[in-house]
Amino acid sequence: MDKRCGWCGDDPLYVAYHDSEWGVPEYDARALWEKLVLDGFQAGLSWITILRKRDGFREEFEGFDPERVARWDEARIEKALKNPGIIRHRGKIAATVRGAQLFLEIEQGEGFSPYLWSFVGGRPVQNRFATLAEVPTDTAESASMSKALKKRGFNFCGPVITYAFMQATGMVNDHLTTCPRHAEVRALSTGG
Repeated sequence: MDKRCGWCGDDPLYVAYHDSEWGVPEYDARALWEKLVLDGFQAGLSWITILRKRDGFREEFEGFDPERVARWDEARIEKALKNPGIIRHRGKIAATVRGAQLFLEIEQGEGFSPYLWSFVGGRPVQNRFATLAEVPTDTAESASMSKALKKRGFNFCGPVITYAFMQATGMVNDHLTTCPRHAEVRALSTGG
């Protein structure tokens, strides 16, 4: 009998995220940047904590509009630090502002989405894991992405964070083979 990936448990918010978002290939540059930022905020926390605050993050970070966030000054960072609807971590908020500036630089060049997708050759990697114990926490590709992002000036993007990002954005399909979403996401990724 097919069953969902065990990591999502039975929390309705987590189940909805698993069933509709996680692992679905994302190519929109702004959406990718939002997810990279949120995964950075997850460092040291659980994803469900971030998921529960995602609407607050979206509101505080102006819909994750990189052009607006890139212009934040110290006073705007201070304002964000007072918002209980987000994770109030000065370093992560400042990294988001710097990340918005870097996003804009990359967009003017090769494009943020093509840049990130290049770490998996432009196509989703189709893994076939039967148990959670088989799923890695990082890979050579996530280490390469992490190193490249850090070299450009991004923070809170170590190889474990970038692998979680790759899983969430469908760069890798890590739905377990026992999960109905494995085949569904594979079909979305390959066109059939």
